[in-house]
Amino acid sequence: MGTSHYSDEFKRDAVHQITVRGYPVREVSRRLGVSTRSLYKWMKLFGDPAPRKPDVDHEAEKRQPKRQFARMTEKRDILKRATVYFARGSQ
Repeated sequence: MGTSHYSDEFKRDAVHQITVRGYPVREVSRRLGVSTRSLYKWMKLFGDPAPRKPDVDHEAEKRQPKRQFARMTEKRDILKRATVYFARGSQ
């Protein structure tokens, strides 16, 4: 079995690209010329003990109900206008 010729800083940077920046292991492996097996091993050594969940986009969560409300209001207004239109036609 060969010895590793990569510095700890290089390994930490590779793990950082995967865990923090979110790059796929296969892409980092190909880009750096390192086997995926080595990357997974480095992730065990240098990675966080508990993987972080992706940050939630709170602004998007706030906008979604507003959009739904606007859509429902628009539908209601269309139905009101249709009711008035058809009520006039039956007289």
